[in-house]
Amino acid sequence: MAAADLDAVAALALVAFPDHYEGRACFANRLALHPTGCFVLADEAGAVRGYMVAYPWRAGEAPALNTLVDDLPADADLLYLHDLALHPDVRGRGWSRPAVERLADDAREAGWPALALVAVNDAAPFWARHGFAVEESPAMTRKLASYGPGARYMVRPL
Repeated sequence: MAAADLDAVAALALVAFPDHYEGRACFANRLALHPTGCFVLADEAGAVRGYMVAYPWRAGEAPALNTLVDDLPADADLLYLHDLALHPDVRGRGWSRPAVERLADDAREAGWPALALVAVNDAAPFWARHGFAVEESPAMTRKLASYGPGARYMVRPL
């Protein structure tokens, strides 16, 4: 992902997550903080059809939606997969598995022991197929309320 992709990423976010708004500034913030964890998925013509954003974070925590982060935590102990979004026209075409596996490979090579995410829109079964498992905790349950009903904190050991 590059700064030139941010308008397309923000537009796609509105399509992919209409109930979980995050604006262009949020994506620009994450790109500035951890560019190696930000990817666009493009079609044959080069159009952005998906994106993925990940960055170092603390286990058992998740940043609030659509907030800017001043700095990544110095005590980060895993890689947090903030978003994977695909345009509806390319869903079901096998785009997610290579993207997630690339992220897992990069994280493993960088020494991260796990990936974590918040599954929204009843996506826990999708993420389970990618090796993630739900981790329940009362503290996370309270934090996940802002992510909507059915949100689940999930972790994939590497």
